[in-house]
Order: sequence, then structure tokens, then C-alpha cells
Amino acid sequence: MSNILRNLPSVSQLLESPQLKKMVENINHGVVAEGVRTFLDDLRTQVVDAAGEVPIPTPTEMADRIADWLSNEERPYLRRVINGTGIVLHTGLGRAPLAAEALAAVNENSKSYASVEINLMTGERGQRVKAVERLICELTGAEAAVVTNNNAAATMLTLSAMAAGKEVIVSRGQLIEIGGSYRLPDVMECSGAKLKEVGTTNKTHLADYENAIDPELTGALLKVHPSNFEVIGFTKTISTKELSKLAAKHDLPLIDDIGSGALLDYAQFGLRNEPVASESIRDGADLILFSGDKLIGGPQCGIIAGKKKYVDRILKNPLMRAMRVGKMTLSALHATLSLYRDQEKAKQSIPLLRMLSMPAENLKLRAEKLASLLSAVPCVGSCEAIQEEAMLGGGSLPAQKIPTWCVSITPAGSVDALSAKLRSGTPAVMGRVQQGKLLLDTRTISPAEDLELVKVFETLEA
Repeated sequence: MSNILRNLPSVSQLLESPQLKKMVENINHGVVAEGVRTFLDDLRTQVVDAAGEVPIPTPTEMADRIADWLSNEERPYLRRVINGTGIVLHTGLGRAPLAAEALAAVNENSKSYASVEINLMTGERGQRVKAVERLICELTGAEAAVVTNNNAAATMLTLSAMAAGKEVIVSRGQLIEIGGSYRLPDVMECSGAKLKEVGTTNKTHLADYENAIDPELTGALLKVHPSNFEVIGFTKTISTKELSKLAAKHDLPLIDDIGSGALLDYAQFGLRNEPVASESIRDGADLILFSGDKLIGGPQCGIIAGKKKYVDRILKNPLMRAMRVGKMTLSALHATLSLYRDQEKAKQSIPLLRMLSMPAENLKLRAEKLASLLSAVPCVGSCEAIQEEAMLGGGSLPAQKIPTWCVSITPAGSVDALSAKLRSGTPAVMGRVQQGKLLLDTRTISPAEDLELVKVFETLEA
């Protein structure tokens, strides 16, 4: 054993190998040297702990293994992915891509300094929300607005500012849980507000809210859109308009958490029952809460819009600073919202809306062309274009499907092995496995990515 350990190459010897010399140039001498030491230490431990003889790789084999290991270790966790899953707002893949205008705005305001909290007209300190407030108010009809880092933050901040230490009345059927174990009752407890449930899971009446109101204890009424589930059949819910009249009667704020948020009617894409922000304001909500990165197609953020007197209270809340956004989010959001001033332009420029607007016939032609090109790739056994259904995703409209066309691939080998190879490619590719085949959905693949997708397949071994 001592001879084996004595004959192992030194760190400096391995660093002289061509493979690791190249890695030193691409990464860093210290990082590669530490990787070599770790590899040799592990190998020594294996030799000492082994009951029998341990096969020792040659110095060249060691260098190859170390180079492969370091290459994988140094790859960024966050990498670009071609989304062939058919889930338009795929939470695991960062939801919707940003518009070119949003990317340009982020680049412009991030490569140098930016007027985040300086009023360039007066030279005095200003509020960062001013960067987007005017546009939010213009598009929703609200008096004022503020932006947080996501809609969960918007909910907690609003409840803390409006009803800390008081009761918030909400229908039992709207006590939602969404991804990542986000539960509304837990958020409410963290905000300092006290939950008061009314009604039943499937039916809540206006009288349930009215009977629960206590002049001394009630802080607000809360309405929550159940974005990620549906209750059908024998049901009853109260409209925003009805609740707003009740809230006004008792001088209470009505908070309407519309969840995914929308600035235009999604019925034009064949999707129904998603609340539009401007309609909620028009129906009398005092504050509306919604996401900026779901149905709006902008950066991840939460938007609070409504009456100025309530937004001012939120701005003064101590949690506001902890939940505010930076210049990159504000830049991307402003550019995205600007596109909504012309809805036709928005549908052409915002990737989310462009995907939803794409005619099925166009998707069919692309799927057929991709199937033809991929059929010639060695790792593909057979390939065909098939009609399928996509989903909006992101916790929005879970029961509604979107017509689409997919490339259905029967691999030359294992479908799981092919999926794993595609995930580790550059760029990574993700599809969905269905009945032993790999489906790549053209609705969520940009037309500009079609030939790039083929090139990724061509780099794979059969």
C-alpha cells in the first residue's frame, strides 16, 4: 500500500498535463490546484480504506477525470434552457422570458449609474417607485402604486400595513396554498394580522362577511383569486363589486389579491376567468395585489395598486425597505408596462403574449420541419409531428389547455438517457416524457431556437 501511495503523481505533476493547463487558463490556478488536491486526497482515502486492491488510474486518466469533474463543478447552476415542456409560465424555468425592450432597458440602466432615487428635474431625493407608478396607474386606473419583490411580499406588506393586530375577513374557500409551501394563513400570521374565516369551502355569502365584521376588531376584507385550483359544481362566491360596497359601508379597505395579474383580457387567447387588474379597480377594490412576472410577462415582482391614502400607509411600513426592488427590476418592469399602451404591439413584443397568440397552423408547420430534421440525427430512432395540448402554468388557469403541436421523438436508446443528455447540453433542452417518447412543444420554443435545437441534438451520441 505504501508503494502505491508513494507512486501517486504530485499536484504539480498533474497541473502540467495539457487538460489541466487549459483549465488553469480558463478558470484559476488556485481553484484547479485545490481540485487536484481533493482528488488525490480522496484517492488516498480509498486506497487506505479498501479491503482489497484498488485500481489506480494513470496520471493521464487522473487528469481527464479531474478536468471533467471541475468542468461540471464550474458550470453555472443558472443556465439558459430551451423550453420544450409546453408549460408557458414554467416556474422552474423562470416563467416567461422578457421582451427585447425590457432586456435593453436593464442593460442601459445597469451598466452605469441610474436615477433610482434621484429626481433629475430637481436634483433632490425621490422615491424609486416613481419609475413605474405612473404607468401602473395609467394601465389599471389606480391612484397610486408600489412594487415589491414578489406577490407574496406584496400580500404580507399590505396586510401588515393595513391590519396588523386586527382581523382580516376572508372566505374559507380562498385560503390558498401555492408552490413552495406558501400558505395564505401563514403569511397572514407573519404579517401580524389575524385570520377570520367565513363561509364554507364551496359557498360563501355576503351575509357571512357582514356578520363577521366587528367595528373594534376588523381591519380589512380580503378577496383572493384561487389561481391554481378550481371549485366547481354547487358553489357561491361574492363579487368584488358586492364586497366593495360592504367594505365602504363599514369604512374598511377591500384588498383584492388577483394573483397572476393581467393587464388585458386573456379570453382572446381562449383562456377564461382570469381577473384583469383594471376591472378590479373599476369594481371598487381599494387595493389590488398581483404579480409582474406571470400574466404580464415582466420581471419577477409584486405590484400593489389602489387608493393613494392606503398606498401611502404601505410606503411608510417598516417592511417596505426589506421588500423593495432594485434598478434592474424597475427597468424591466417599466419597459414591459410601456408596451401595454398599445395592445397589438404588446402581443408582438412580449414573448408570453406572442406564444399565446401563435396560430396552431404555424406551430404545425414548425413541428413538421423539426421532425424532418431530427429524424436524421443518430440519437433519434423516429420522429413525427403530433397535435397536443399546452398549459399556461405559473399557478394560472390550471384546468385550461392550449392547442399546440409537438415533435414526438422515439429515441434510438433510452428516453430517460436522452432527456438527461439534453438537460446537460449547451443550451440545456427540456421536454416532457409521455408514453416512452420525448415531446418537444413548439408553443414554448421560440422560432429563433428551432435550428439551435437541432444542433444540440446533432452533438449527442446515439
